[in-house]
Amino acid sequence: MSTVMQRPAASAEDQLVIAGKSYHSRLLVGTGKYKDMEETRQATEASGAQIVTVAIRRTNIGQNEGEPNLLDVIPPQRYTLLPNTAGCYTAKDAVRTCLLARELLDGHSLVKLEVLGDEKTLFPDVEQTLEACAVLVKEGFDVMVYTNDDPIAARRFEDMGCVAVMPLAAPIGSGLGIRNPYNILTIVENASVPVLVDAGVGTASDAALAMELGCDGVLMNTAIAGAQNPVLMAAAMKKGVEAGREAYLAGRIPKKRFANASSPIEGVFF
Repeated sequence: MSTVMQRPAASAEDQLVIAGKSYHSRLLVGTGKYKDMEETRQATEASGAQIVTVAIRRTNIGQNEGEPNLLDVIPPQRYTLLPNTAGCYTAKDAVRTCLLARELLDGHSLVKLEVLGDEKTLFPDVEQTLEACAVLVKEGFDVMVYTNDDPIAARRFEDMGCVAVMPLAAPIGSGLGIRNPYNILTIVENASVPVLVDAGVGTASDAALAMELGCDGVLMNTAIAGAQNPVLMAAAMKKGVEAGREAYLAGRIPKKRFANASSPIEGVFF
């Protein structure tokens, strides 16, 4: 008799845990590219996200007096802010940006590290990211790291002490969806820290697929902010992540080459 693995049912206890803190939402969202602060607020609320990324080099969170402040619509009392190093191309710049974020946010230690290789592809520079990661972990930061979909690189970041590994699904802002699902699956199967797909998601089905592969969460910005109706897309992404998580926990049927009748014919009288 074969034994079927029973996965835990989705419940209130099925939470995403990052750096010792629990979250019921597995969708993380960015705050860039919206037409104004009000749209940012509405889309973020519709997404149900609890962790919100902030590009420190591009966003005012109090460092520029007299300019609109993101914290007026994304209050730290309600959301966990995730400062990121978007726009950094060297380890030195990334470390400096994280230190600035910690100063601006009163000792905040959770950061998203990304060090880019070039302006055309926006692929990560893994060598520079590793260098920055080593410094930040030593400085006491909780590092969530953006990397490519290489299982070896993912393991190295985990071994260095990153609290989450965030492989890309496709190039940033491309909307191409998950190009290498088996790479993502391999990263998930070998990780002991949360794995979140970051970059390349285009629509709700992409988010659902990431979760069905066993990812712990999905981070996105352009897919929502660039949609014709960002607030509606944010709501769709929330549902896609939730549906994908439930499908993963439920355990899909195995794929088969030929048909298998839903209603068996044994015992049928003709």
